[in-house]
Amino acid sequence: MHHVVIHYNEIGLKGRNRPLFLRRLEANLLQATAGTGIRRVDERSGRLVLPLPRDADWSTIRERLRCVFGVANFSLADRSDLEMSALKAAVDRALEGRVLTSFKVSTRRAYKQFPLSSEEVNRELGAHVLERTHARVSLEDPEVTIHVEVLPRDIYFAFGREAGPGGLPLGVSGSVVALLSGGIDSPVAAYRLMKRGCRAVFVHFHSRPYQDGTSRAKAADLVRCLTRFQFHSRLYLVPFAEVQRQIVAAAPGPLRVVLYRRCMVRIAAEVARREGAKALVTGESLGQVASQTLDNLAVIEEAVALPILRPLIGSDKEEIVRQARALGSYEISILPDQDCCSLFVPRHPATFSTLAEVGQAESRLPIPVLVRTAMEQAEIQAFEFPESASAPSAPAMGRNDRGTVEACVDP
Repeated sequence: MHHVVIHYNEIGLKGRNRPLFLRRLEANLLQATAGTGIRRVDERSGRLVLPLPRDADWSTIRERLRCVFGVANFSLADRSDLEMSALKAAVDRALEGRVLTSFKVSTRRAYKQFPLSSEEVNRELGAHVLERTHARVSLEDPEVTIHVEVLPRDIYFAFGREAGPGGLPLGVSGSVVALLSGGIDSPVAAYRLMKRGCRAVFVHFHSRPYQDGTSRAKAADLVRCLTRFQFHSRLYLVPFAEVQRQIVAAAPGPLRVVLYRRCMVRIAAEVARREGAKALVTGESLGQVASQTLDNLAVIEEAVALPILRPLIGSDKEEIVRQARALGSYEISILPDQDCCSLFVPRHPATFSTLAEVGQAESRLPIPVLVRTAMEQAEIQAFEFPESASAPSAPAMGRNDRGTVEACVDP
């Protein structure tokens, strides 16, 4: 019978709060592996152990565990009794049919009463494997590392480890509302907050009927991608065309982008109130587009009382693209769409707006009515991972190397 041995890092530093973080991580592990036959999570001396059923699909379980925040690394392990002879025999069985060219043994001894030290286990088991396989010992660049975990009741060993995403267990830091465009930045921003233990509720603004529905479909695909990390998601699809139309009719052209953004964060704050979220999250990076100067960011932030978190604020585009590729959102984000921020965009948007001029422009707009109407007309979609038959599906879209228009901002 195989087991998965899971290590965590940051959770181990949480002192008296560690049991709370561990309970959340254990619940998330069971949720992530739903349908794979895993039934329980055992706490074992600073590790978590998942007993696997005999018919377990390791490739599926491995992909699921790679998406569980709080997991530093994990390995598919075998178990032996708490004796060197039992360990050697178990390793022999595991090596049957396996050809090694080079290896090393790395032991962690959580049970200090075990008669051999970690180094002594390394030497004795290494000598045994060398004699059995005639493979070369390589401490610097081995083909296989045999990881040995000596625990109070038994020993686990594994041939290699898989990296987890790290961070904090999802749900320990509360909820946030993530403004999600069809661009590259906003999914990465949401991911970074999820990695710090926040559950994200998503808001996407679209401009139907003035534009087609491609941005809505992309937003759904992006949420589906991100739901791998939080199991359940809600996406608010908010019609924004009427807000834009009234801003265009009442405000100077250069201020439109900032006014759009102020209305967006007001609507997102209303979503946060309904969902019990404590902050908003955007994909803004300082100086990337016209609305993302310090002056404009300060004017936009003044529109709401909630904190606006900007995890990408000091990141350059190359860095964000690398993380989007690793996350799996990049290929979705570069699909062409009709983003609401490309509608009614002025030729020369203001890069240094002031509260006085923005306030004067907004005095001619029925802001509370616009926010209330947008919320009343919002459509809410629910997503699950693993997907059930009831999960919404987005229409298929072709692939393209072109990026999306970000004249307003990638929220």
